[in-house]
Amino acid sequence: MQGFLNKIICGDCIDVLGEVSEPFADLIFADPPFNIGYKYDKYNDKQKRENYIAWTKDWMSTCKKVLKPDGSFYIAIGDDYAANVKIIADQFGFFMRNWLIWHYTFGQQTKNKFARSHTHIFYLVNDKKNFTFNDYAIRIPSDRQLIYDDRRANVKGKMPDDVWDGYSRVCGTFKERTGWHPCQMPENLLKRIIAVSSNPGDCVLDPFCGSGTTAAAAYQLDRNYVGIEISPEYVGKANERLAELNNPILNFKFQISNSDIAELKRLLADMGKPAKEIASDKKLIKLFTKQFLVRTNNEKKYTTEQILTVIKEFQI
Repeated sequence: MQGFLNKIICGDCIDVLGEVSEPFADLIFADPPFNIGYKYDKYNDKQKRENYIAWTKDWMSTCKKVLKPDGSFYIAIGDDYAANVKIIADQFGFFMRNWLIWHYTFGQQTKNKFARSHTHIFYLVNDKKNFTFNDYAIRIPSDRQLIYDDRRANVKGKMPDDVWDGYSRVCGTFKERTGWHPCQMPENLLKRIIAVSSNPGDCVLDPFCGSGTTAAAAYQLDRNYVGIEISPEYVGKANERLAELNNPILNFKFQISNSDIAELKRLLADMGKPAKEIASDKKLIKLFTKQFLVRTNNEKKYTTEQILTVIKEFQI
């Protein structure tokens, strides 16, 4: 499996992973086609229901085989097949820790029913007593800290809820948008999953690599990645996206690592406040710095002034 590390492999995930003889993935994130008619490059997203369910069982079985005994498995899926995915996960002996809801803005508008503005994300593990969960890496300031200045507040912040409403869909006008893939996932959503359910140096697998978001997020957080994608065009474009990450600027200017820059941006997104507002408020920048040190497990001893200087650059 060493030959697969930090590569995006062109092929069918069932075929590629079927050749693997032992578990290697510490974390798997799967965002398969939802079977709702998206126009992909090399995949027909409108299969018969029974065929789609059978295929889902096949790729989930393959992922089960390559996931380490203490590994975690996240699956993003739409309404139409969420129940089927849950049933299959139960059949394979996965333990569900959370049924997450990603609620996003810019939902898909409809004429004769309520607009669709969420995706289900199943958080599964192989062993319900043995898994990675870095709670410190995803804690956020609570309202007790941000609004009420309540001394009873946990100084480490609070755990996010199981409804994630801080990540918009990546729309066409967003700077993050690649423009060549129909359903790109937000980087910060993947960074939350990777930060909490893996450690630096671990291997993160995405069997439906698509636009390369999982690989890009893993790279920025110092994880190894393996991506599998059936479209040669998407593989090429995703590799171009990854190559752009090898041209850092802020880390040279301020002597801060790529992973710490990624964490600062992720914390900004999770707090839901623009860098300008935090930078101009002494209380907020102090709280922001404390939360950042919690997220990095207090290993990085940056000062408030150093953090302030860096996030001011994010306003450009």
